[in-house]
Parts: sequence; structure tokens; C-alpha cells
Amino acid sequence: MNVLGVDIGGTKIRMGVINEEGTVLYDERVPTQLPLYPYLEEQVLRILKLHPEVEAIGIGTHGFVDPVNGRIIYATETLPGWTGTEVKQQLEQATGKRVEVENDANCASLVEAKLGAAKGKNRVVTLTLGTGLGGGIIWDGKILSGGPHGGAAEVGHMILYPGGALCTCGRHGCFEQYVSGTGLRRRIAEAGVDLSPDELFKKAATDPAAKQLVTEFTYDLAVVISTLQAAFDMETAVIGGGVSDSAEYWWDELISQLEPLLLHPLEVKKAQFGNDAGILGAALLVIEQ
Repeated sequence: MNVLGVDIGGTKIRMGVINEEGTVLYDERVPTQLPLYPYLEEQVLRILKLHPEVEAIGIGTHGFVDPVNGRIIYATETLPGWTGTEVKQQLEQATGKRVEVENDANCASLVEAKLGAAKGKNRVVTLTLGTGLGGGIIWDGKILSGGPHGGAAEVGHMILYPGGALCTCGRHGCFEQYVSGTGLRRRIAEAGVDLSPDELFKKAATDPAAKQLVTEFTYDLAVVISTLQAAFDMETAVIGGGVSDSAEYWWDELISQLEPLLLHPLEVKKAQFGNDAGILGAALLVIEQ
């Protein structure tokens, strides 16, 4: 079975034809354009003409998703007009093929549990540290998602510091505002340090101001992981997303901060699939079922 995996982001859409072994047979990126749905349909139909052997379509997307009906319940202004879109219904009608839709962080967690860093584990929490903080929960081998508002496993919007930094969700102090690329840039600006996040991590070994910021970041990430352990008692926590690309500079500090906070020993691993997680996880929405 060949599946078209689609990963929808705020700046680009990645599409890959993937077989049952998880091999990417075709891979393409196009810039995200608005209005999003008609553009998505146009791109999918174009790929299907190039690859008529594709039997089904899996889509991972930013936002709160109703996975049963394949509907976008809520998306921020990262994807204007995407809220309310009946993706599954419209795309199945347009293509005549089965379509499954999920939150992108859930897709990333699925592929890491089935094929990647947590392969073979039944309870996995994956954190994607990018511009924001995405979270995916694998519970007894299946994605924990949905809910009446599509908000299950939106760990980025759990509160870390009540009354803290304003979040895009309209509340204050969410995990996302401290453990993400956005959170790092805010910390840097508030400290008056003239460094990018990548530079911050590299200079932490020799620059006291940088070291302090990295210590605060890793401590907050440790608190996030230990809090999620109390809720889900996962076998493995997987850390992915763009911020994890610099993990060689802060991983040991994270583990040191985390160990005294844990209720039980916990395996913590870096994500294996990186930027490929989106399309692979989207394809697994279909392949795994």
C-alpha cells in the first residue's frame, strides 16, 4: 500500500508518497498559500496524477483536530481561515480516496512510537520544540487525541507559570511560552543578551549570562516532562522539533535537572525522524489502521 502523507505548516506544505515499510518514495515541498483548502486540494490532485498508485491520504496539520470527522476545530492565525474546514469530507469527495486527518504533533509521536526512538513502546509522550510546543501522546499503542473540542494532548497549553507570559491562546504562563523557540527568544530579549537561540546554547559553556538562560530553559523543560509523567506514566519521553537540533549543548543539563523531579525512572530520547516525522506520521494514520 502506498499512501500520500501531507504535513501542513504555516510556511510550507510537505507531501510524500510512502510505502508500508515507511520508505519515502517521493518527496516534495510547496509554500503554504491562502485560502488553504482549495490550494491543498489542487496540490493533492496534482500529486495523485503523478502517482496514481496512491491508495489513501494522511494529513497532519497545526491546530485542534476532530480526527473522527477530519475537521479542523480550531487553528490560530498561523493558518488563517483553516478553523472549521471539513478536510476529510471535502478531500475524500475530491479524490475518491480515504483521508485521515490528525494534529501534526500527534503524527510525530505516532512515527516515533512505531518506527523511531520509542519503537515498541506502548506509552510515549513526544514533545516537539519548535516555534511553539507541540505534544503527542501514545496510549496503549494508539494516539490519544480528539475530545469534544479537539484539544486532547495540547500539552503546550498547560500552565507552567500562572500569570506569566501571554500565550497565543490568550492565557498566561503556558508551557509553550517557556519551552519553545518563541520562549527562548523572549527569554533572550528580556535578559538583554544579543544572541540567537543557537548561539545561546553554544556559548553557555563560557558565557555566564548564556549559561543562566540555558539552566532556566532546561529546568522548565524538566518540570514539563516530570509533570507529564505524573499524568501519563509513559515509558519513554521523546524530544523533537527544531530546538532539539542543538540538544548536544543542553541534553546533559536537562537530564541532570530532570532526575530529581521524576516519580519513577524514565527513558528520555531525542526524536529519530526530525523533519520527516510529519509526513511519515501522517502516512501511518492510514497504514496503522
